[in-house]
Amino acid sequence: MKHSVLLRFKVTTVLLASCIFLMNCSATADEPVDLVYPHLDSVNSRWFFFDSASRPFGLVNLSPDTGLGGAWGSGYRYNETEVKGFSHVHAWQLSAVSMMPISSEQDIADIKQDYFSNFSHDTEVVKPGYHKLHLDRYNIDVELTSTTRVGFHKYDYPKGQPQQILIKLGGEMGPSKFGHGEAHLISPTAIAGYVTNQATHRRPRPSKVYFHAEFKQKIANIGAWRNGKIEPNVTGTSGLDAGLLVSFVSKDDAVSEQLMKVGISYVSEENAYANIATELPHWNFEKVVTASKNDWNSWLSKIKVTGGTQQQQQRFYTDLWHALQGRRIISDANGQYTDQTGTRAIVKQLPLDSHGVPLFNHHNSDSFWGAQWTIATLWPLAYPKVASDFTNSLLQYHQDGGMIPRGPSGGNYTYVMTGASSTPFIVSNYMKGIRDFNVELAYNALKKNHSADGMMSRAGYEHFTQTGGGMQHYLEKGYIPYPLSKTESLYGNHRRGPGQTLEYAFQDHTLANLAASLGKKDDDTYYRNRSKNYRNVYDKKSGFMRPKNIDGTWQTPFDPYQYENGFVEANPAQGTWNVAHDIDGLASLMGGKDILISRLEAAFKTAEKQGFTSGTAHADESLEEFRRTPINYGNQPSIQTAFIFSAAGAPWKAQYWSRKVVDSVFSNLSPKSGYNGDEDQGLMGSLAVLMKIGLFQLTGGTEADPIYLIGSPIFDSISITLDNQYYSGKTFTIKTLNNGPETPYVKAISLNGKSLDRTYLTHQEIVSGGELVLEMSNQPNLNLH
Repeated sequence: MKHSVLLRFKVTTVLLASCIFLMNCSATADEPVDLVYPHLDSVNSRWFFFDSASRPFGLVNLSPDTGLGGAWGSGYRYNETEVKGFSHVHAWQLSAVSMMPISSEQDIADIKQDYFSNFSHDTEVVKPGYHKLHLDRYNIDVELTSTTRVGFHKYDYPKGQPQQILIKLGGEMGPSKFGHGEAHLISPTAIAGYVTNQATHRRPRPSKVYFHAEFKQKIANIGAWRNGKIEPNVTGTSGLDAGLLVSFVSKDDAVSEQLMKVGISYVSEENAYANIATELPHWNFEKVVTASKNDWNSWLSKIKVTGGTQQQQQRFYTDLWHALQGRRIISDANGQYTDQTGTRAIVKQLPLDSHGVPLFNHHNSDSFWGAQWTIATLWPLAYPKVASDFTNSLLQYHQDGGMIPRGPSGGNYTYVMTGASSTPFIVSNYMKGIRDFNVELAYNALKKNHSADGMMSRAGYEHFTQTGGGMQHYLEKGYIPYPLSKTESLYGNHRRGPGQTLEYAFQDHTLANLAASLGKKDDDTYYRNRSKNYRNVYDKKSGFMRPKNIDGTWQTPFDPYQYENGFVEANPAQGTWNVAHDIDGLASLMGGKDILISRLEAAFKTAEKQGFTSGTAHADESLEEFRRTPINYGNQPSIQTAFIFSAAGAPWKAQYWSRKVVDSVFSNLSPKSGYNGDEDQGLMGSLAVLMKIGLFQLTGGTEADPIYLIGSPIFDSISITLDNQYYSGKTFTIKTLNNGPETPYVKAISLNGKSLDRTYLTHQEIVSGGELVLEMSNQPNLNLH
């Protein structure tokens, strides 16, 4: 019997490897967590992109660093061969506490300058919540895992050799250069301290990150460096460019294994220790590895798919995994956090329930720019508590600093990107019944953001002025000129008049919808009228949204394929389609729906020639050979375009082209590509998930009883477990018949056994539970609308 089981295991392993290589065999019955491929696109990794030893949205995101300099080209980069430390925070504009096990007889002065080690992917294991590799230089096996706020390390040193850990408190890691750092001995087995992320162009205030490190073995000696000086045999250090070399007892018969728990906090050393006491009071490493795996599997299993190929399932769960990790928690287990929205850092407390548990987590976040087509659809559907947490977190920033942010970092406002991108997210949650937040507080805060005193008034990273957003022009003229007058702002990035005008108009539409739901008729009328401002930057002669000068004349000469010519990270040809809230109005400007559909299809046919993206990395967008494309699914400005067909009355074209995009852009499994280097903390992963399950919200779900447009699912069955805290249904299942690579079209639709002649579902229909059956075909059904 044992031999038979072993043989079957070996055969299955070989077949699975062959499936991955050949990419064309049927999927196996692995658990979702086992299907994740963490190395996806890691050749192009940026600081916050790669993830391994972390929990969903974990404060701690522990992984090896092979590149240290700059927000881009840093963190874990697959093609780089040296490990330069294992740091605990890989977040939007933040890093913290790099630790490196070493085994060396060198002096501390030498080792602090030269401690990197080669490693090989051949001996590496990377899974959600776990990372293992071998440091060739020191012959040390390293294993990493974590809880939400505690990193857990396991090192296996060569017996009889020195056992040391280098703790880096200064220098540069990813987006941050470190200022003053401090560490000191707490007990024979513990060291605590902090690092200081100096201010950056994007994060205007310094941010401290505290740590408490507990060791299983006793400390024998601590050496340190600071301010260019070496200090052997100390109990700590404090200063610039500082660090420690911690040594442990090493004898021929000594235990070779060292375990280390590192609690992290943005508040204090005491809270870092309390996070350990709360989340990791024991030393059972394997128990935490198992718990982390089970945690990830529980989250990923909220959406279960069957059918398709092994590779399609692997890529799907890798996409979903990315949708659940980048926007990190910054509050401690006790609910304390550091507010940095003002002129000084203040420790504050989140509200607690009757058991003393925080009602929600506080978060860092990259911008919500483009979130209406991604996480604002996925999270409320499958993870409504996450959507609720983020809404309450955004409102906490408003209560602290007077504005809802669009991308906070370490308690700082960063003013990342443009517009009031948090508005569609919050409105979408409210419309979907996620209402465990103060909606009147939210509404008034959103109104401020849509005024000259709020987020709309500031262009990207405009920390100390508020004119780059062009809000006065928008309010007075109904459009934002490009370029703005030099006297208005030379500081904010992304001063892109017509692109900003389109964003503001859409966001005004979503605020008008909330006003209507709250019975605020005058506000509804006011913002509804503003939502038509997109018409003021449409040039009928050229057929594109076009930059308009301050005096109302059109930009001349005009090139619709010139990158960032009035549009953020896009060209005018791509930006023209950013009128998701009023496709009828856009069609009217273009001369009718038939013309719009014809133009859009021509754009897709052109974009298909270079794979629907502007190269394979974000930086490629600015290169002449990649940027002159009408559609780019490698960045947010174009990601809604396939579903414009549905809103214009040709849903079969949305089915066809969305499947084409999935096959071309979101299907491979390779370290070399995957999201074109601009995944932006779950946005592109969420987009891929939504397109693969065939549900998309063109307006971000911001209307009363929002609708989901039906696309072209790639699986035989998709089952979404509904959260009974928010929704009445238990599961919603999508089944496809006759599905395959050559059958992207929906021929017939039934919901709970009843035939439908429409290609959309309401939110209430989905969250009430039930079954949607789609009969697929190689021919479009022109009668379904």
